[in-house]
Amino acid sequence: MKKIWLSLIVLLVLLGACNVEEPITETDAGVEKKEIVEENSAPVLHDVSQFEEYPLVSVVDGDTIKINYNGSTELVRFLLVDTPETNHPTIGEQPFGQDAKTFTKQLLEGQDTVYLEFDVSYRDKFQRLLAYIYTVDGKSVQEELLKNGLARVAYIYAPNTKHVDWFDSIQKVAQQQPVGIWSVENYVTNRGFDKTVIDENNPKKESTVIEENDCAIKGNINSKGNKIYHSPGQQNYQETIPEEMFCTAEEAEKAGYKAASR
Repeated sequence: MKKIWLSLIVLLVLLGACNVEEPITETDAGVEKKEIVEENSAPVLHDVSQFEEYPLVSVVDGDTIKINYNGSTELVRFLLVDTPETNHPTIGEQPFGQDAKTFTKQLLEGQDTVYLEFDVSYRDKFQRLLAYIYTVDGKSVQEELLKNGLARVAYIYAPNTKHVDWFDSIQKVAQQQPVGIWSVENYVTNRGFDKTVIDENNPKKESTVIEENDCAIKGNINSKGNKIYHSPGQQNYQETIPEEMFCTAEEAEKAGYKAASR
């Protein structure tokens, strides 16, 4: 009987030796590595169930949108990030400004609503809403702008600093690659973006004239929170720093602005 059991044990050992796991070939390893890279580069999806949902009206530029907030159209400034300008009255258009605006538009394309995550303070001194913006499927717009080198971490004012460490870590990766605004040495400064760095390297390059430059009506929010629009030729027009620009008086009034008295 013992001989029979010994024979069975030997047979089982031999069968187990034949079932050795096949080694991973270079091709298999390459496929596996590629899948991991693609997974890591895909947008991160966040749980937006705890955030507030509002109707999206339009994209103003890379870091500003308009939403319907409690029955009125209001500007929302993205917290903790800054994108180059697209139509500033004194600075004009800055390199990568249109890229950032187009990127934000594409992220929000086809969406009727956006999700807002507020920090401690809801508004800035201009009475604009301040928030972290998410798409309906959970992408962080700030995160994606930083990841693609289309925004810098900026305007860090307490108490609205909830995600500053997170955003800093994303920015460091974009700087190391470098992509977007980080691809031009010294273009990004502590004060914003230095357009002259690019102009010096491309002296013959003409700045792109965009359609929005024809819209010369300045919408400004004063210290009392009143929305006033100034047309060319009016008193203090040149000194007025706009929150947004309009092509017609009707467009400004529709956005809640009133004409300046002088």
